[in-house]
Amino acid sequence: MKFTQYFMHVRERPDRRGVRDEWIEYVVKNPHAEFIQSDGRIRRWCRIAEAEGRYLRVVLLEDGETVHNAFFDRRFREKNHEG
Repeated sequence: MKFTQYFMHVRERPDRRGVRDEWIEYVVKNPHAEFIQSDGRIRRWCRIAEAEGRYLRVVLLEDGETVHNAFFDRRFREKNHEG
């Protein structure tokens, strides 16, 4: 996987340290929901059973493979995945 410098910096925050690379990769390859932002970035969500069933949001750059952000999205609702 490729990561932006922003992601590498932000993942050091205490609330992001628990997000595993394998979970990020899983969301990228198996999204439950997807939304393309107006700037071309791609949001993908998937439920992570090992993380108490929470939904992980992964934000990719326009290339669809570079991770820009990843965090557990407390606001995600299956019927409303625009954030």
